Amino acid sequence: MMKILITGSSGFVGQNLNKLLKEDYTTVPKSFRYKKGQKIEINQDVIVHLSGKVHDFKKSSNSNAYLEANFELTKQLFDGFLASEICKTFIFISSVKAVADTIIEVMTEDNIPDPKTDYGISKLAAENYILSKRLPKNKRFFILRPCMIHGPNNKGNLNLMYSLVKKKFPWPLGNYKNKRSFLSIDNFNFVVREIIKNTTLKSDIFNLADDESLSTNNLVTLISENLNFKSKIWCMPKSLINIIALLGDFTRLPINSKRLQKLTENYEVSNEKVKNVLKIELPTSAKEGLNKTFNSFN
Repeated sequence: MMKILITGSSGFVGQNLNKLLKEDYTTVPKSFRYKKGQKIEINQDVIVHLSGKVHDFKKSSNSNAYLEANFELTKQLFDGFLASEICKTFIFISSVKAVADTIIEVMTEDNIPDPKTDYGISKLAAENYILSKRLPKNKRFFILRPCMIHGPNNKGNLNLMYSLVKKKFPWPLGNYKNKRSFLSIDNFNFVVREIIKNTTLKSDIFNLADDESLSTNNLVTLISENLNFKSKIWCMPKSLINIIALLGDFTRLPINSKRLQKLTENYEVSNEKVKNVLKIELPTSAKEGLNKTFNSFN
């Protein structure tokens, strides 16, 4: 039976992926940390590399911490993959943030990467290292760039929004008509498994996202429907909202400039390439996946 090494297996994504893959394969969940000069021996057929440092919204980490966790460790693992006589497939879980922090048009794999944050820069450095190495004929790699992954019991921004809508306060941002892509953990797991199964698939880079993009107003409506009430969405003037957000930068208001940007920005990601190359349809719609996540918050 094929053996699969999963790094970062203690995290939300790693736990879910391990649970799925161990139905058909022998999984080897393992934790790795960067250590200067270490050499990593890989004795499994496939490695799915999830380990890394995620966004630090409190900005308490320096750029070197991101580079060590996201670039240097990936470099050591990829070197171990290249030296391994057993391991044939390396799957690196990067991020759409390795391409851009903000986008105007829909992101595709043709976008020229230009990240601005330490997180995105470190992920792109890891991608570039993988792309720079000469690959033996019997080996292959895949760079996957998921957008925000969610699923049952995942704690994050969706949980915070759910808690806010649950209080039945009117939603004041109805004038903002943004579109955002999300990624259900079910669809993420499905794509990874399909890549592992398709042993003839050649090395490639794929964006990962659900089929549908949703606005923040769509999310508010979906959450309220999940809670069995009708949400009130107010279209307050943007100029007033901007003033309130500026005040929130210096007080403890629930909205500030950064949160307003996150709630109202566009960030659409195309999944057409991965579906066309793998010849697949994703099993879970965006709304189905989000409702599964919301149900777990209840």
